[in-house]
Amino acid sequence: MKAGIVGLPNVGKSTLFNCLSSAKAQAANFPFCTIDAQMGQVSVPDERLTKLAELVHPGRIVPAVCDIVDIAGLVKGASKGEGLGNQFLANIRECDAIIHVLRCFDNGNIVHVDGSVDPVRDKEIIDTELQLKDLETVEARIKKVEKAARVGGDKQAKIELQVLEAYRDALEQGKSARTVTFETEDENAAAKGLFLLTTKPVLYVCNVDDASASTGNNYTEAVKKAIEGEDAEMLIISAQTEADIAELESYEEKQMFLEDMGLSESGCNRLIKAIYHLLTLQTFITAGEMEVKAWTFRKGWKAPQCAGVIHTDFEKGFIRAEVIKYEDYIKYGSEAAVRCISDLMSSPLS
Repeated sequence: MKAGIVGLPNVGKSTLFNCLSSAKAQAANFPFCTIDAQMGQVSVPDERLTKLAELVHPGRIVPAVCDIVDIAGLVKGASKGEGLGNQFLANIRECDAIIHVLRCFDNGNIVHVDGSVDPVRDKEIIDTELQLKDLETVEARIKKVEKAARVGGDKQAKIELQVLEAYRDALEQGKSARTVTFETEDENAAAKGLFLLTTKPVLYVCNVDDASASTGNNYTEAVKKAIEGEDAEMLIISAQTEADIAELESYEEKQMFLEDMGLSESGCNRLIKAIYHLLTLQTFITAGEMEVKAWTFRKGWKAPQCAGVIHTDFEKGFIRAEVIKYEDYIKYGSEAAVRCISDLMSSPLS
């Protein structure tokens, strides 16, 4: 799974990317500092792995991972190729979700491409460019299927045309395609096949100053109001605070720093978990002497599909799965102990 970090120039995208990833994107006070999309792979925080490792003493711990892409800043006119628009939009199309960073702090030393701080305006700029590109895609597709749907009587073409017209109506009203919902499987299949930019799930990340990291500010309140009813999520983070935390060496130092800031968990950890949730991803864990490993699956998958994550042969030849609740494993200390308790509870009373 891949999530792309987007936003206007100088909103803190690359600083946030640097905190998330071991890769080091260039961060500087001028537009288009990040020209090429840079990718980093981040581990998904999961306290369960550490606790399980304390019990089974594995050779290694393997967490779930997510790919993060730092994409060049966008400007007005990107849908028509302005700035690095074509490259920007192509990179977004390859991502499964969008992390939209908004500047929600004042700092006279960091220039804003539009001359003033207004996160709602910034959000609308990028939303508009993505919507215009999607509208262009939809209108071009309508021209291709309209004749087959209206004259040729092609059933599939009729379904696709209905979907396209619904999207066109929303986009012309300045709404993102993800605000449109469909009822039938055929309509949803047709919608999915269009790969529109604004159907991708979005997490708005409000980049605030240190003082607002735990409480937010007037800017974040404005963003919260602006995204109501948009089927999107929002997270408040101070990228500079995260950069300071990243420089600390020990876990204890980091926890003390967080407590001083009034935070229980780092913004990076919260962001990674939020991305995972945004992509409707979950994990199951295997634990043994060789390794304790988190395996990624989509929410709603059945056991055979989950088994296929480990190996495709497991899905093809699936018979049954034996699972242990994490809480039970921690409580009783081993697989053998859990099995023993299970046998005792299931055996008839003598």
